[in-house]
Amino acid sequence: MLCRMKTYSVAHTALKISRLAYGCMRLGGTWDDAPLTPTDRARARRAIETALSHGINFFDHADIYYRGKTEIVFADALRELGVPRASVILQSKCGIRLADTPAPGAPTRFDFSYAYILDAVQHILERLQTEYLDLLLLHRPDALVEPEEVARAFDALHQRGMVRHFGVSNHTAAQIQLLQKFVSQPIVTNQVQVNLLHADLIDDGLFFNVTPRGYTGLSGTLDYCRANDILIQAWAPLAGGALIEPAPAASERARAVAALIADIAHARNTTREALALAWLLKHPAPIQPILGTTQPERLAACCRADKVTLSREEWYLLLQTARGASVP
Repeated sequence: MLCRMKTYSVAHTALKISRLAYGCMRLGGTWDDAPLTPTDRARARRAIETALSHGINFFDHADIYYRGKTEIVFADALRELGVPRASVILQSKCGIRLADTPAPGAPTRFDFSYAYILDAVQHILERLQTEYLDLLLLHRPDALVEPEEVARAFDALHQRGMVRHFGVSNHTAAQIQLLQKFVSQPIVTNQVQVNLLHADLIDDGLFFNVTPRGYTGLSGTLDYCRANDILIQAWAPLAGGALIEPAPAASERARAVAALIADIAHARNTTREALALAWLLKHPAPIQPILGTTQPERLAACCRADKVTLSREEWYLLLQTARGASVP
């Protein structure tokens, strides 16, 4: 039985997306060239089926994930499950080129050139067995970016019907502003790392004019995205599991916030995963967590976040505990 999940409307589009998204990276087996195994395929199918059954309609990819195998196994699973293309929203990313590709000795690098973006998207579509992406993101900022080339690539992809909407990942406000000066399509998403143990995006605005931080490191990225209707997507929303089950060598603040999450979750009769994700969902930006687990039971535990609303006091107590100090 399919569950319903609250949705976000993505500005400048007709997209209605589930508040929680499924990040498909780990579905691809291994990072080497080893072929997908029956176990890989079964795991991917279970994860996708679980996500769909809990109301998730948004699936996040990148061309580099397990060297393209993630997109291949996802497409095969979607076909086997009989899921209509129009019922899901597919997002992928490009711009990172791995070491030793296309020739030995090449370094890991970023590439927002016209030719590379078009070539990357063509291969993404082939692996995903689809004619179009709902969203294409530029994966990490390219120090050698020429915004005019990005604009040409976006225009070509949009005019050919290969990509409907565009966004970025791991970009600052200034980097987005530079791109948007040249790109005619609106940039509608920015996917960044944000969770209780990596809350710089949110701390940014809290520490303005506070000694000793002062102006240092302030980017205004969160407020820029809110002011320009750019949806924030959160990768690693559970800090790689550290908010649920801290490693033995975890910091004192990681153990403290994990214990508080467990206490509040118990009092609220919900899961620890749901409670930690509810902290992100409380923010009015809004923020869409990207869930990366391949375990159906943990994915189901995460999806309970859609039914949890934290109080302002709980939200700030969690932030204070994660920081190890009160806000200014």
